[in-house]
Amino acid sequence: MAKFSISNTNYTYLHDQNDPSEAIDVHHIMVKRSGAKALFVYISALVLLASAFYFYAYGGKSIILVCYSLLFNLIFVKILLWRPVVKESVVIMPAFGVQIETHYMSGKVTRHFVPIDKILKPVLLECVTPITCYWTLSLIVREEQELMLIFKNLRPPVKMLVHVWKALCAGTDSKRGLDKSAVES
Repeated sequence: MAKFSISNTNYTYLHDQNDPSEAIDVHHIMVKRSGAKALFVYISALVLLASAFYFYAYGGKSIILVCYSLLFNLIFVKILLWRPVVKESVVIMPAFGVQIETHYMSGKVTRHFVPIDKILKPVLLECVTPITCYWTLSLIVREEQELMLIFKNLRPPVKMLVHVWKALCAGTDSKRGLDKSAVES
């Protein structure tokens, strides 16, 4: 079982291939969870709630302050900790096609299959917004108006995306997408 892994502070890339002679090639991008961040968020929410109870008990304020504090704490924790997507995977089957999987925290898994004869070319693109710049991996699919994103919810770094892009190019026989400088690096 050949495994290759790359990690950074937010994501872990895992290349899983059972046997080099087998055609199935699986690439996973997983979200890392930070225990320190969760602890900080829960302690902050507890301090806010304790201060609301203090104002209610000793300040003579109404119960509405406590209710608003509870609502604020729930929103605060959800915004800072909620990441519904745990892992996104690409399963490359050169004889059949590419399956894109999204694994959610609730246990739900969504899968989308693209037949090999519909894939024209995998592309690695740099997306620039007014706030940030990131890389994305997409497929140019025949009879589709838009590019199909491989990782729709996660934004892994380019050093992880390059491995998946090379495997997609090899698996879809898209050799024109690989130039010599990309293969050598």
